[in-house]
Amino acid sequence: MRKIWDKKKNDAEAQKSQPRESPAKIRLQKDLGELETYDDTEIVTSPQNIMEFTVIYRPQEGYYKRGEFKFQFSVNQNYPHDAPKVRCLQTIFHPNIDTEGHICLNILREDWKPVLNIQAVLFGLRLLFQVPNPEDPLNKEAARMLVENEPEFARTVTSSMRGRMIGSVEYDHVLVEPERYNHRY
Repeated sequence: MRKIWDKKKNDAEAQKSQPRESPAKIRLQKDLGELETYDDTEIVTSPQNIMEFTVIYRPQEGYYKRGEFKFQFSVNQNYPHDAPKVRCLQTIFHPNIDTEGHICLNILREDWKPVLNIQAVLFGLRLLFQVPNPEDPLNKEAARMLVENEPEFARTVTSSMRGRMIGSVEYDHVLVEPERYNHRY
């Protein structure tokens, strides 16, 4: 009988010494497990650090069609009370994304609530690419062009996606070749 008690005591002590997963990590694992998957979105995680991951978005319509856009997500230990930090890893011409990769999406700032999740952020990103918002820009030149001369905006987006220099900014080549793009779907 004494052996059983000793074993239980040892097991309890061993369990206490094992590191517990943080509530943020548990919530993030749940959020990632419940993500609705779309053909145009890929999530790249690392088993070493689930709190940092990359999202690759390939719009199928709109100004940014045939582009491949990469976003770095960083989730801190206060998630879901704090919004994830999201940054575009490429320099792109977009009214709501500046050349440093900062994204103007209200749910990543003042409108974040703990009931929101990664799915909501992905939905917001997709919406920014389908319907850029010139009313709340980070790239004022892109917003002005979208409002004042939409055809020029469309041409400039296409040119920037090819990695061209526009003004004093050199944009990253994010355009996926048609045969490669179609092969993915």
